[in-house]
Order: sequence, then structure tokens, then C-alpha cells
Amino acid sequence: MADPITLDIPHKLGKAAVRERLDSGIGKIGSIIPGGGQVQHAWDGDTMNFTVSALGQTMACKATVFEDKVHAEVDLPPMFALFAGKIREALGQELPKLLK
Repeated sequence: MADPITLDIPHKLGKAAVRERLDSGIGKIGSIIPGGGQVQHAWDGDTMNFTVSALGQTMACKATVFEDKVHAEVDLPPMFALFAGKIREALGQELPKLLK
């Protein structure tokens, strides 16, 4: 398995507001995958564990909410590891939009 993609997304919203925005917007992540993807999520304290399934593959992800940032980690299955750079770029553009 490839190294996970990690991103830190700064914010000034406070934990409660970030959790609310992530809850209402996480489904949009599936739309950045060509052909679409299915997203499921659950909270464990301040960490949202979620999976994105597409093209017969599943990515295990988590986003931990801090007072000043969200730390996201995405474990790519081998099929998607070839596209890690493009996936990281797309996530870097799309994840901050969830907090607006």
C-alpha cells in the first residue's frame, strides 16, 4: 500500500462549525471522482472516519478537527496509488470548499 495522502486545511471557524460543515458536505467528495463515488461517514470524537467507494475500490479516510485546522488522511488502494498526485491535488482544491 502506498503512503497515505495527508492534508492540513486551516480554518478559523471553531470545532462545532467545522463538524457541522463536514457533516453536511462530505457527500460532495464523491462528485470529484470521475463517474462518481459513494461516501459513508461516522464520527469518533473529533475524528470523522469516512470511506469513498468508486470503480470497485474503497479509500479509507479520516479527518480530525482541531481548533485551527482539519488534518485529513486518505489511504489509497493500489489501483488509485498510481494517481496519488492528481488525487492529492483534487482534494487540496475541494476539501477547503467544504469549510466555506
